[in-house]
Amino acid sequence: MTSPASATAAPSLPTGYHLIPGAVPLDSGPDGNSIVIDAPKGLIVVDTGRHPEHAQAVIDYARQQGKPIAAIVNSHWHLDHTTGNWDIRQAYPGVAIYASNALEGALVTFLADSKADAEKALADPKTTQSARDQILRGRSVLDHPERIKPNHIVVKSGKMAIAGRPLDVHLAKIAATEGDVWLYDPKTRVAVVGDLVVDIVPFMDSACPDGWSKALGEVAKVPFTVLIPGHGAVMSRADFAEWRTAYDNFVKCGHSTAGKKTCVDGWSRDAARFIDAAHKDYAREAADYYLETRLRSSAEEQQRFCRPLTAATWRKPA
Repeated sequence: MTSPASATAAPSLPTGYHLIPGAVPLDSGPDGNSIVIDAPKGLIVVDTGRHPEHAQAVIDYARQQGKPIAAIVNSHWHLDHTTGNWDIRQAYPGVAIYASNALEGALVTFLADSKADAEKALADPKTTQSARDQILRGRSVLDHPERIKPNHIVVKSGKMAIAGRPLDVHLAKIAATEGDVWLYDPKTRVAVVGDLVVDIVPFMDSACPDGWSKALGEVAKVPFTVLIPGHGAVMSRADFAEWRTAYDNFVKCGHSTAGKKTCVDGWSRDAARFIDAAHKDYAREAADYYLETRLRSSAEEQQRFCRPLTAATWRKPA
């Protein structure tokens, strides 16, 4: 996906960073961005994508560099950022995986519902073979979650050496997911923030919008000059400030009595520089959907992802 932001003045990544761009196809599930960081003990990969081709691109890059993948950092549990963990684990069995423990709650709630929906789609003769392949790949990691689970749990923010490279590791609780891990590298002043920033539209499927806004405030406090989002082009600090304003305006409008079209128009206007022509309709449709399901649903539904996910408290929306 190429956005207007990337087409104009996307900042360059420093030496030791490599971006394998994700994509948001209109006819299949997305892949998140993968970021490869050079470290003394090998390579660190932040997020591993959904599709096998994306994960293979990460592995191919590591082989070209002649260095092993020593660690994976998953910014959050969404499958477009974690499914490739299994591909990399098979290629590099000793890889360390760092993430929050939010996957545990998601497996018995949101992802359990997703698995049930996948079974229905597989039983539908109208489901195309390409869609089946994607569903089966996702179901395989839900049937065997140990394939993607972290073996190093991030429980709080702090300084950490990952594969021998010192990084500031941040944990945003109850934001885009129950636990979003993001990195700041003081040496290069790069922030890697996962889906706390998504260029075309904030993916609120499992989000607490107000908690997300708070997390963006925490990102703003670090003195980064380059920011890598979960989806979309590399951003400057000014780009991030513009996107954050668009996000906060959208949430504020969603909480108001303004008409739905007013809020969707506002997102399309405020975030216009980050929405490429191919995704204009998609961004509007998604913004409309999130207004309905996250910002203007029942009071109980709005709080669904503003607390830890447990099977005992989970009820699927009607």
